[in-house]
Amino acid sequence: MESDKDNENEVEGVLNPAATRGPDGELYLFPRLVAKGNYSRIGIAKVIFNAAGDPVGVKRLGIALQPEADYEKRPDGGGCEDARVTYVEPLQRYIMTYTAFSMAGPRIALAQSTDLFNWERLGLADFAPYKLIDFNGIDNKDACMFPLAVNSPHQHTAMAMLHRPLFPGTTPEETKNEPINRRIGDHHECIWISYCHINKQIKKPYHLPKFVSNQTLALPEEPWEFLKIGAGTPPILTKHGWLIVYHGVSNLKPISKDLRQLSL
Repeated sequence: MESDKDNENEVEGVLNPAATRGPDGELYLFPRLVAKGNYSRIGIAKVIFNAAGDPVGVKRLGIALQPEADYEKRPDGGGCEDARVTYVEPLQRYIMTYTAFSMAGPRIALAQSTDLFNWERLGLADFAPYKLIDFNGIDNKDACMFPLAVNSPHQHTAMAMLHRPLFPGTTPEETKNEPINRRIGDHHECIWISYCHINKQIKKPYHLPKFVSNQTLALPEEPWEFLKIGAGTPPILTKHGWLIVYHGVSNLKPISKDLRQLSL
């Protein structure tokens, strides 16, 4: 899928799509569509396969979400960005986590759907404080939900969400200037997990409870992820446990033209 330069919704790119199977068994993408001025919407597209079963393109099906709520708007635009979509079995519906970009900065927002085409906003994720830090007042990204209920640290049935809070002093620009042996858990952008307690008989998950028991799940360890790590796709349950695909950043310096040519 490449941006359609004749489509004003995509003139600055299509990127970072969620991917999930629909109730009809088809594979759907939810890409970030970037219009002029970094104005972002979340689109929806169906993946087209050839006779051999290989993906060969997409069919655009419109917009899943565009900035409408106050927490998605800025005076110069707005942003519904970087969706992840999970079918959450305890709720029997799809939950979309996405980055809502307003004047306050990036925050985690949620929406729900039963068919992938009609989405209802659930608002911003509401977090309990961590120590003296108000999670609701700091930037946060890279959120995705587990598809199955899990036990919280207090052994309550819960939904779990991965996310990447951006605490003051933890940006890659700040981290690269600090000693390598400082407290990595407090000073690096990394993957956190939070739990939202639910009742298995829940009927109307229109207002999710507060996310609690916030704690770090994974910290940077390898050289290629020294500056930060963040969750990518929603977790997948395998016979060996939960599989999580994530990304890491090690260097802010762009590769020089000469080095790129040498590597080719």
